[in-house]
Amino acid sequence: MSIEVGSKLQGKVTGITNFGAFVELSEGTTGLVHISEVADNYVKDINEHLKVGDEVTVKVINVEKDGKIGLSIRKAKDQPQRPQRPQRPRNNNKGNDHQRPQENFEQKMARFLKDSEDRLSSLKKNTESRRGGRGAKRG
Repeated sequence: MSIEVGSKLQGKVTGITNFGAFVELSEGTTGLVHISEVADNYVKDINEHLKVGDEVTVKVINVEKDGKIGLSIRKAKDQPQRPQRPQRPRNNNKGNDHQRPQENFEQKMARFLKDSEDRLSSLKKNTESRRGGRGAKRG
């Protein structure tokens, strides 16, 4: 049986490292289950999840040109179908208090530039008056 990406296979854990576990597959080939592919939740210590000699079901996630095989235990499990979330209505208002009719790109850009210029002029007025710049009262 050839090892193809996406196939689910049975294997036996032959070695454990701090970054994953080596799993022997059919025909004497060995692949690596990276620690991030052991369980759905965070795995701090792989020894809490696997032991040498454990029989595991793995899914082939990649096969490198040099023969290295990437495996996943968590992807081999049949994931329960998530219930479909109801579609939320889109909010085109985006925090503005009043509704605008649908704007095209040029209208949005013009409004953005006007708002930006207003903010910049207000900012300049405030900073110049604090520094004693143009028109500021001197005491």
